Amino acid sequence: MKTAVFRKANFNSAHRLNNSKWSEEKNNEVFGLCNNPNYHGHNYELIVKVVGNVDPETGYVFDMKVLNDIIKNEIIERFDHRNLNLDTLEFKNLNPTAENIAKVIYEILREKISFAFELEITLYETPRNFVVYPL
Repeated sequence: MKTAVFRKANFNSAHRLNNSKWSEEKNNEVFGLCNNPNYHGHNYELIVKVVGNVDPETGYVFDMKVLNDIIKNEIIERFDHRNLNLDTLEFKNLNPTAENIAKVIYEILREKISFAFELEITLYETPRNFVVYPL
C-alpha cells in the first residue's frame, strides 16, 4: 500500500543570483533585482515528500520524528539565517536559484533517506514561486 507522507519546514536565507562568467550588464538583464550586490532574502518553505509502503507493524511509511530530525540537522542548521553565496560550500560555485537549492536539498536528503523510499522536494521561494525536484 504505497502512501506519501509530507513534512514542512521553513528557513530564511539571503542570496544573490549572479553568473560570474557574465558581465554586470548581462547579469542585471537576466536576474534584475535578484542580482543586487548587497543580496536579498527569502522565507523559504520546504516540503519534503517521502513515498513508500506502510509498515504493518508501525503503521508508518516513515517515522515523521526521524524525518523532522533529518531536515533540521541537514538542511535547517545548514541554510537558515545564512547567505547562501557566502556562507555555504554548496553554493560557492553554484548559482543559488530556487531550482538549484531544491536539487541541493534533494541530494543532501537522498544520502540520509533509504532508496527504498521515493523522495521529492518542493521549495517555495515566495508564496507564488516554487519548484519541485525531481520530476
